Amino acid sequence: MTFEFTNSYIRVRFVISVAFKMPKQRLPQKRNWYVIHTYSGYEDAVAKNLKQRIESLSMEDKIFNVIVPKEKKIKIKDGKRKIVEEKIYPGYILVEMIVTDDSWYVVRNTPNVTGFVGAGTTPIPVESQEIEILKERMGVEVPQYKIDVAIGDSVKIIDGPFKDFDGKVSEIDTDRGEVKVLINMFGRDTPVELDSLQIKKI
Repeated sequence: MTFEFTNSYIRVRFVISVAFKMPKQRLPQKRNWYVIHTYSGYEDAVAKNLKQRIESLSMEDKIFNVIVPKEKKIKIKDGKRKIVEEKIYPGYILVEMIVTDDSWYVVRNTPNVTGFVGAGTTPIPVESQEIEILKERMGVEVPQYKIDVAIGDSVKIIDGPFKDFDGKVSEIDTDRGEVKVLINMFGRDTPVELDSLQIKKI
């Protein structure tokens, strides 16, 4: 199961979820992970509210885990590398649960939840191998440098004092995540050292 959702699909799901009363859930009484769609920007709030509802309504035997999938990424900010945490699937959270009429109702009626991802009003569980892959992404404390250019590639500098200059990659330091780029200054090729996040391939 791959999470590729179009805006039109989300709108249709929302209309279906609102138009129908709580459906009779006939899924096997098995513990699985499910994808819940939320209003964008409310993922953390939904997770917090849902956890409170699980406790106050004594649903711990039906709803086990609620997570907002996030991963750490390296970004350039103010000319420096920073590790930031970003949502992997904006607008979605994952819930591990046994789907019954009661558990469906608790999740579906949490504020800012627009519905389960599934067929009509029936949630479709996420395959276990996808959950394991997702957990691996979430568990990475220090993201690795990813340099997707090779020596000789033409690049554009997108950050720093040489922003908007074009040049060619002359050296790559994969351990430090840095590159050396030759740019034309005063009619001659001049090497400049850059973070790999300060360039993009052209």
